[in-house]
Amino acid sequence: MNYKSDIQIAQETELKLIQQISNRLSIKEDYLECYGKYKGKVDYNILEEYKDKKNGKLILVTAINPTPAGEGKTTTTVGLGDALNKLGKKTVMALREPSLGLVFGIKGGAAGGGYAQVVPMEDINLHFTGDIHAVTTANNLIAALLDNHIQQGNQLGIDIRRIIWKRCLDMNDRQLRFIVNGLGGKVNGTPREDGFDISVASEIMAILCLSNDLEDLKEKVSRIIVAYNYEGKPVTVSDLKGQGAVAALLKDALKPNLVQTLEHNPAFVHGGPFANIAHGCNSVMATKIALKLGDYVVTEAGFGADLGAEKFIDIKCRLSGLQPDAVVIVATARALKFHGGIQKSDICNENIPALEQGIGNLLKHVENITKVFGLPAVVAINRFPTDTEEELKYIVKRCNELGVSAILSEVWGKGSSGGIELAEEIIRVIDENKNNTEFRFAYDNNLPIKDKIEAIAKKIYGADGADYTGNALKQIKEIEDLGYGNIPVCIAKTQYSLSDDAAKLGRPEGFRITVRNIKPAIGAGFIVALTGDIMTMPGLPKKPAAEQIDVDRTGKIHGLF
Repeated sequence: MNYKSDIQIAQETELKLIQQISNRLSIKEDYLECYGKYKGKVDYNILEEYKDKKNGKLILVTAINPTPAGEGKTTTTVGLGDALNKLGKKTVMALREPSLGLVFGIKGGAAGGGYAQVVPMEDINLHFTGDIHAVTTANNLIAALLDNHIQQGNQLGIDIRRIIWKRCLDMNDRQLRFIVNGLGGKVNGTPREDGFDISVASEIMAILCLSNDLEDLKEKVSRIIVAYNYEGKPVTVSDLKGQGAVAALLKDALKPNLVQTLEHNPAFVHGGPFANIAHGCNSVMATKIALKLGDYVVTEAGFGADLGAEKFIDIKCRLSGLQPDAVVIVATARALKFHGGIQKSDICNENIPALEQGIGNLLKHVENITKVFGLPAVVAINRFPTDTEEELKYIVKRCNELGVSAILSEVWGKGSSGGIELAEEIIRVIDENKNNTEFRFAYDNNLPIKDKIEAIAKKIYGADGADYTGNALKQIKEIEDLGYGNIPVCIAKTQYSLSDDAAKLGRPEGFRITVRNIKPAIGAGFIVALTGDIMTMPGLPKKPAAEQIDVDRTGKIHGLF
């Protein structure tokens, strides 16, 4: 059977004007800023008007550890939102913006798939409304101010050996991870080691996504630590007097972007931090606005539940006061067989032993959501044509043994009609747990940094504990001595495994994670712990998705999946 590509389906859809989408949410004209016909930004001041309105129900969509076999988390998020709307529930979706690094790198697009997409998908996957460009520029303004301060006399006594602020670019470019700049004589700056992060790993992106308003954003930016002086004291953006200019660059980017699904339902797509190297959630602003405008809000957290969901709860919920009413965990029989040791070329063949071996990955994530965080959960089995009845029955049976329902989802091929059963089940679970008092975080914020890392490693990953390089131990002591120890921890880790080793699939046991670097993100309100060989600037694969992307003479784009 020949299937249409995602971009073909998207381009064949007749979109509604963005004003028609905003009207469905009763957004007043004064709050909508149009970016062409089909995109808009919603002014965050709308929250003041709705401050007394009760929030809708918040549904978090997460997944097993990703594999080359595919899981379909964003597709499930969009399809579930469409299905809830089809059932007459006023539902809004809240998603992240795709990074150009991934679009041209591995994924080739990140706006859902099949008949469960957000559109216009080409715009969303490329420059969109310019938010990530604004983040890049704001980040690099701070870098320019920092180096200029050193050039103009260095009154703050900045130790150029202890500059921790990097430049950024929203592209996978390993060549820029470590550079030397300021060469060419005194007029061209002070020679020093430097490097680039990908823009979505910038603390500016985290701040954009965790800010409650423009003043809050400005305050967070002012607290960013960019370097240390010769006395070992932190130097902040406030010391460089840069927070006002940064806020000016981000004032429009802070406004959530409104688009639509293929079925013309409203979706906010705003903010794009990676979950393997950042906190992996869309903006607090978009989520809060959606909760005021809809009876249900379906949002997602990046990669598997060990990363995105953990950070959604321990960072985003903790800092914003939000709480999910239910969680959907997406899995596929194909991916679970891959976790069971089967090669990608063989995952279309029935293999119950491999499924038995790999299903531990799904069950661990279910246990984390229900037992560690105390939240009700539903497993969504994203169905593929090659799945056999025996495989699907086995997954359902194992989930039921943990007291969790597992529902087949066919939204990729059928749109909302393929997600009705999932939508009905999530409504039932929310109603049944409406007075849930079991919700909790994985750790107490006031614990020492090492204890918080250990809690995540043991409870969420299933590790025996964490080991630390000498450099990491020194950094932990310094951060705690400065009084910054009582904030959440954001662990940067491979997305492919519950461990920090991408090769350890399924549900590994008897392992420890290695923390090699600790980075303060005081402006965003958390501390980053880098484990394993995770990089904050990814590289392109051997065959980049960019090789398949093209545009014809009419301006029509091809190859975006």
